[in-house]
Amino acid sequence: MRILAAGDHFVRPGLLRAALLDELGDAQEITELTLPWPHEPFGPVGDVQEASGTEDEVIKALDGAAICVTQMAPFTERVFASCPALRLVAVSRGGPVNVDLPAATRHGVAVSFAPGRNAPAAAEFAIGLMLTAMRRITTADAELKRGKWRGDFYAYDEAGIELDGATVGLVGYGAIGRIVARVLRAFGARVLVSDPYADPAATRADGVEPVALDELLRRSSVVSLHARLTPETRHLIDSEKLALLPRGAVLVNSARGGLLDYGPLPEMLRSGRLGALAVDVYDIEPPPADWPLHRAPNVVTAPHLAGATRQTAHRAAAITAAEAGRFVRGEKLAHPANPEVQEGPRS
Repeated sequence: MRILAAGDHFVRPGLLRAALLDELGDAQEITELTLPWPHEPFGPVGDVQEASGTEDEVIKALDGAAICVTQMAPFTERVFASCPALRLVAVSRGGPVNVDLPAATRHGVAVSFAPGRNAPAAAEFAIGLMLTAMRRITTADAELKRGKWRGDFYAYDEAGIELDGATVGLVGYGAIGRIVARVLRAFGARVLVSDPYADPAATRADGVEPVALDELLRRSSVVSLHARLTPETRHLIDSEKLALLPRGAVLVNSARGGLLDYGPLPEMLRSGRLGALAVDVYDIEPPPADWPLHRAPNVVTAPHLAGATRQTAHRAAAITAAEAGRFVRGEKLAHPANPEVQEGPRS
């Protein structure tokens, strides 16, 4: 059986190949394709979002392959129509946003994804953003490198806040949110969670308090977003919700830019209504040079790096290779995106 390892410069083709060999041995024919991400930003390709490369190069590379393991390759209606031998696309991401799922289902192609592959990395990064914003670490670093000693940050009105004893609200309680909560509790924080899909009993068993979103926003001195972006959660935190935050609260978004309405934030920061903002994701990526938050005070920014660890890349490769192995053996996929297409390889 021919398998295409369509990697990039993060989840490299060599990592995918090694994971496939561990899972399946050398009985399969494995070919490789390297896509340009992250050296070139991902974006819309054909009828899918957040993909890298072109339909033509993917069609050419597939060339009779029954399985493709990938992170970013675009799988559009045109790709599926051009590759009748294809039976499985295993995506090494938390969601198959680079795949046209209805088209895959129409063409009888099973699709899987890799939930939790970057959960430890993203959770650690969220905690890092929190601490950096709460204690003004990047601001103090930049000022000192410019020759300015910010001893005034020790003044009461300018001093930061601690996680110990703070109330921290997590909007979303999936794999990442659970790790963040565990770390926060170790710091001594009280953790509130708002997630309509989380089981309240299980949440309480974790030592955190499930509450409605409005209550979470009113009570939390720090709020961190960990929800998935869907049509229902777009601008989940809008101007009305932002107004519920206590004065001086810290807001962190390392999940998806679309969860947050960035428009009101510059004025909220300038007025002190919002104490600090830390973001790794944006409504436009990359944000333009004239993005208003570049000029607002107490803002920490990073270029969508929360999941960028080598361990994430290895986990991603291992999860997708395991799905390929299940498919080859005729077993059910562990993480199907279109479970109505579940059969194993066809003769």
